[in-house]
Amino acid sequence: MEHIAKERFAHVGENVLEREAINRPSMTFMQDAMRRLVKNRVALVCVILILLMLVLSIVVPMVSAFDYREQHYGHTNAPMGMVCDDPNSPGSTHVHIFGTDTLGRDIFTRIWMGGRISLLIAFSTALIDFFLGVIYGGISGYFGGTVDIIMMRVLEILNGIPYLLIVTLLMLVLRPGVATIIIAYSVVGWIPMARLVRGQVVALKQQEYILATEGLGAGAGRIIAKHLLPNSLSVIIVRVTLSIPNAIFTEAWLSYLGLGVPLPMCSWGSLAQAGIENFRLYPWQLIIPAVCISLTMLAFNLFGDGLRDAFDPKLRR
Repeated sequence: MEHIAKERFAHVGENVLEREAINRPSMTFMQDAMRRLVKNRVALVCVILILLMLVLSIVVPMVSAFDYREQHYGHTNAPMGMVCDDPNSPGSTHVHIFGTDTLGRDIFTRIWMGGRISLLIAFSTALIDFFLGVIYGGISGYFGGTVDIIMMRVLEILNGIPYLLIVTLLMLVLRPGVATIIIAYSVVGWIPMARLVRGQVVALKQQEYILATEGLGAGAGRIIAKHLLPNSLSVIIVRVTLSIPNAIFTEAWLSYLGLGVPLPMCSWGSLAQAGIENFRLYPWQLIIPAVCISLTMLAFNLFGDGLRDAFDPKLRR
């Protein structure tokens, strides 16, 4: 074997500059979470689908040639893509993209008007659940002791009653309408959020920076608002995102039972309830609202899963 002389080698030594260099750009936790969320293609597709549903629900009823309440008994239960004369403008025609219902109303316009109502109820209840759950859970978790015991017992009593039963009873007592559905669902919908926030606050309030803030004389309100809740925000955002499909399902279920929005207003649930009566003869009248409900719920659930993965510090690279 050939002998290799040590003079052929040179000692390089340690490069201090490379050792101290930052190989990864500095970013906050939220920036890193958004970066990971953008890389999640399924979540991005779901965001696009949700935005598309929102835009169509807002724009279509405004620009449609048909009013969602307008009845035309001359072309009831028309098939999809039917061309008809415009009664308000002789000589012009319009296309019923999704056909018409038993009263001759344009289903395409009613679908997106129903989407506006369903999404309005879902986002409103999610917002109310957010504020009620955060305030209740934050107070219970921070003060602890007797306050926490009493507040948690109240939650257990409310949680022991099936929430669909409470919502149904309230819908029977109160006047039907969008506001009634929002109030009825919000009565019990905030309980999971309160439990989640309470658990997060209990886990965080023993951290050193919280104890230091208390030692500096900060009040309970400032500690909860400035330190505890912002550090729990990622978990709260995921919970809010996942509560929206639950509200959509509840509204659809109530409307399907006839306890939803009053006529002539419509929602996806009421459209499905009307479509099932003619399912054997005109199946698209049920399939179309059912597909809208399913796609929206699926999009929110998958987007919530993407948020959960993005905010999970264990998956940070």
